Amino acid sequence: MHRGGYKATATMFTAALAALILVVAPLAQAQNATTALKELGDAFVQIADKVTPAVVNISSTKKVEAGPMSGPDMDMFKNHPFREFFGDEVFKRFKGGPGGPGPDKGFRQHGMGSGVIVSPDGTILTNSHVVKDADDIKVTLSDKKSYKAKVVGADPESDIAVIKIDAKDLPIAKLGDSDKLRVGDIVLAIGNPFGLNQTVTSGIVSAKGRTNVGIIDYEDFLQTDAAINPGNSGGPLVNIKGEVVGLNTAIASRSGGYQGVGFAIPANSAKLIMDSLVKEGKVRRGLLGVNIQDLDQTLAKSFHRDDQSGALVSQVIPDSPAEKAGIKAGDIILKFNDAPVSGASQLKNLVGRVAPGTKAKLTVYRDKKTMTVEVNIAERDPKKMAELKESASEGETSNELGLELEKLPAALAERLGLKSGEGVRVREVQPSGLGAKMGLRSGDVILEIDGKPVSDTSSFSTAVQSAKKEGLVRLKVQRGKSQIFLAAPIG
Repeated sequence: MHRGGYKATATMFTAALAALILVVAPLAQAQNATTALKELGDAFVQIADKVTPAVVNISSTKKVEAGPMSGPDMDMFKNHPFREFFGDEVFKRFKGGPGGPGPDKGFRQHGMGSGVIVSPDGTILTNSHVVKDADDIKVTLSDKKSYKAKVVGADPESDIAVIKIDAKDLPIAKLGDSDKLRVGDIVLAIGNPFGLNQTVTSGIVSAKGRTNVGIIDYEDFLQTDAAINPGNSGGPLVNIKGEVVGLNTAIASRSGGYQGVGFAIPANSAKLIMDSLVKEGKVRRGLLGVNIQDLDQTLAKSFHRDDQSGALVSQVIPDSPAEKAGIKAGDIILKFNDAPVSGASQLKNLVGRVAPGTKAKLTVYRDKKTMTVEVNIAERDPKKMAELKESASEGETSNELGLELEKLPAALAERLGLKSGEGVRVREVQPSGLGAKMGLRSGDVILEIDGKPVSDTSSFSTAVQSAKKEGLVRLKVQRGKSQIFLAAPIG
């Protein structure tokens, strides 16, 4: 064949091959995608088969004393437009006469939730709020068998509870390492939403380390978009290996139902609490003895810092480990046992995990210098964490901050633990004033301005004028029995 003929044939073959690739490649890609989706689907099925036998339905009942307009049947009347005109007495008749809800003056309140079996002998991990104050707790397994349960221990501050049923050789779920989770990892939520047993939903880890949600005292939530609804509480959040990495606890919702923002307690935290509850029946937490707050940009600037990380000490509790170690109000705690502190909630969690009686090392920023402080951690007593709220009388107006101030009465100062002549009390806050924008409230006691003590309205005005020259004012405020810092630009 002529050389030109070979060349033409080769060109035609190349073109045909290219056309074939254009047809085959998409088919291969589609096949690969189908295979990958099937493998993912199979993985979900395997996880569900593995974990759902260890997920239980928990139903609880407790007797609630009835008062005016109480009882489940009265809920429909709580916002009834006629109630405003006729009062509660008319609506009581719907419950059987003047006594309200019946002869026993009370009713049975029912609750529902989920739990996960963590040992073959019937130990179950769930949320504290699922079994709180319950008179009777019933656990129903995946095979429909039901058992009465008793509470081994409950910790409302972390919303963890351990309950026990009298059974043997039960299927269990393995607790995984929640610290290894990454944002974007696939997770499944398993539980009994609205009483629909063994429901499985899927999603991803949306965020880690969520604090300041306002649900429980110690918050370090995993956030997920896996559908979580009422009844899911206490059920497991599971990774792709079928390991429990979280305990579903709450939802952020305006409707009360799923809106794509759910919160779960990390498995590592839940396990620590569970072990303490099983061994001691309670949780012993560390106490540093300070009130702390987050830094915003203005507060950080007032302490000559550009960085807003760390926890600002607003108050040191007398005779506490912090006071004995030399910690002062205005200190910024940057590290706890070499772990960087991002904010107040994180420091609270770090301290709470330390066993009482042990030593801890703090890295503290004070007066533009960083120092290391060693402190002996004490034990936290939740019963002593109360705040005092007061009201008061006549005052004097400060137009600079839009406040009406008064001298702090001696009797009130004593109740607040303050010395006579220490601080001025905020009687009223003008809504449009700088004080309101800073967050001041009626009843607050202003102790210092820019580190200078305030004893009366005159010293307050003098200190404010000095602050205006700097363009920034920082207040040390007592609110109840707690102290905080507030700061704002002032001109």
